[in-house]
Amino acid sequence: MATYSAKKEDIVRKWFIVDANGKTLGRLATVVASVLKGKTKPIFTTHVDTGDFVIVVNADKVHLTGKKLEQKTYYSHSGFPGGLKSVTAGTLMKTKPEEVVKKAIEGMLPKTRLGKQMLSKLKVYAGDKHPHSAQQPIEMSVEK
Repeated sequence: MATYSAKKEDIVRKWFIVDANGKTLGRLATVVASVLKGKTKPIFTTHVDTGDFVIVVNADKVHLTGKKLEQKTYYSHSGFPGGLKSVTAGTLMKTKPEEVVKKAIEGMLPKTRLGKQMLSKLKVYAGDKHPHSAQQPIEMSVEK
């Protein structure tokens, strides 16, 4: 019996919606990352993007445990000398809460072209409104 390998034409993508209200960031990110990778499907193949689309709403109400709001730091570098910038999780939650969720999920995906393709199927919104109602997303539950 041969090992099954998924092809592009075999993949059927669904849309899922996750409410991040009161959910812990890391636990939410692991569930969403596995759906984006396609690990929840029986046709999962490592070298093919078999994942589904995921919409995360209420990103501004996600919960960080411990002292992460004050101590967790996100870094970015411009590429020029002295171009290192840092921002704490608390500051980023006030200005761009969807970026905190996106960075947490991005860290759990492969750091390749395939990972970037998986990340493009993630849609994160700070409030409870999103423009993807035409896709009829299925409600997905995440443990607290």
